[in-house]
Amino acid sequence: MTTSVIGLIGAMDEEIELLLAQMESSEKVTKSGVSYVKGTLEGKEIVVCKSGVGKVNAAITTQVLIDYFGVSQILFTGVAGALDPRLNIGDIVISSSCMQHDMDVTPLGFERGVIPYQSVSDFPADDRLIKLAEQACKDLSADGYLVGKVLSGDQFIASRETVQMLYEQLNGACAEMEGSAVAQVCYMNEVPYVVIRSMSDKADGSAHVNFQEFTVKASQRSHSIVTHMLKHL
Repeated sequence: MTTSVIGLIGAMDEEIELLLAQMESSEKVTKSGVSYVKGTLEGKEIVVCKSGVGKVNAAITTQVLIDYFGVSQILFTGVAGALDPRLNIGDIVISSSCMQHDMDVTPLGFERGVIPYQSVSDFPADDRLIKLAEQACKDLSADGYLVGKVLSGDQFIASRETVQMLYEQLNGACAEMEGSAVAQVCYMNEVPYVVIRSMSDKADGSAHVNFQEFTVKASQRSHSIVTHMLKHL
């Protein structure tokens, strides 16, 4: 494994285009239909890619980063819907861990989010990367941030009732569609990871109003945190 290569993933164009614009000596490689761009940023060797939406896309992309590009750590950046009532649009969630909220085998006696017959279902993020992300938020005077559990599922949350359930039952800070897949693949391969999400909406039924309007702004905020982290990795 090449210890100097860092994998950077976003789910949408808005989440990676700023990184691509700033990269030096870039080279594009296509694997499994996904374009991976190798280059340097802030003096670090990186590979940037857009995973696409959903857990399957994110898992495939993460495994390719590890197997083909030999990355030693992975940062996933982008937007999410807030679950924790303390969060406002534009605030940052740094993953303490990631879990699948749509993994539901409760009829067989498992708690929601638990993957049956597997020892770990809530995948912890790397402590060092969490601290670097926190320091970036402080140095950049981010409006608000917290370290909390990122919940992922292949569904767009837009119901106040669902938000309340995910917050109260699973202790989720925010909801999105990829982070837990990245986390699980990293955990299984013993690769450090962290997910950094900027809140684009409150996941409360107003998403159709907020999401498009705030996605670009939220992506810019999470981008500034990632580039700050690269300087100190």
